[in-house]
Amino acid sequence: MEYRQIRYFIEVAEREHVTAAAEHLHVAQSAISFQISKLEEELGINLFERKGRNIKLTQIGKTFLKYAKRSIKAIDDAKVKIDEYLDPESGTIKIGYPTSLANHLLPTVISAFKVKYPNISYHLRQGSYAFLIDAVKNGEIDLAFLGPVPSNDIEIKSHILFSESFSAVVPSSHRLAQNKVITLKDLRNDFFVLFPEGYVLHKIAIDACKQVGFEPKILAEGEDMDAIKGLVSAEIGVSLLPDGTFFDRSTARTVQIPIDRPKVTRTVGIITPKDRDLGPTEEVFYEFVKDFFSRLEKYK
Repeated sequence: MEYRQIRYFIEVAEREHVTAAAEHLHVAQSAISFQISKLEEELGINLFERKGRNIKLTQIGKTFLKYAKRSIKAIDDAKVKIDEYLDPESGTIKIGYPTSLANHLLPTVISAFKVKYPNISYHLRQGSYAFLIDAVKNGEIDLAFLGPVPSNDIEIKSHILFSESFSAVVPSSHRLAQNKVITLKDLRNDFFVLFPEGYVLHKIAIDACKQVGFEPKILAEGEDMDAIKGLVSAEIGVSLLPDGTFFDRSTARTVQIPIDRPKVTRTVGIITPKDRDLGPTEEVFYEFVKDFFSRLEKYK
């Protein structure tokens, strides 16, 4: 069984047309037909049903396609890793991040990293808390920024970069907008704008309110920071957000107010898979990020 045969098989299987596959691969149609025949002969099965000029996968062909794709991906990934070992500063990193770290942390880190390593490329993927953890586990992404950092997942290696507080965000017309600091209990009679249930920032806000004796009345929900802030600026309600999300001061219609009691915080860090080593390029980025934030903490 040859790499070329599997490649040809996948192309034909996905297009269900030998001519189209041959045109895409820039090889003769007869060459593809010959290699697939050799593959079927070696496996002792028919991978395709042939009806005139049309072909379709057999049931066992569909099963083989699933494993063929996995094997090709593994080989391609291995080639990428070899290229990285030969030149770690010219590889590609797949990085995940949540919406709460998109407007300041990620751009700051990537910008600083590009200055030192201009030839490294990125595939950036935004996702929910649960998605990013699963994506790191299954290899869809190499590493991810996350907050709070998971501490009890045996499949994840976590490194905390820093901790940050949460503040209230209220409309500029709010009765407490001029306060330098408030307690969370001061907002017990307000309507809240939060992320939907299932989002980690939703849970943090709910738990904080319950800690001081009330359950927030949720009037609206948003799935990203812009939506939350927009709803607050429209005087729909108030919210509770990490301080790192307030670097963008694009609207004068909301006010950030520190919360004195309780102290609501989260850890922010980077997660990697525990069951596999980072590639050379990923390791370069990982060590840079740790050093970058270590130096920032020293100068605070």
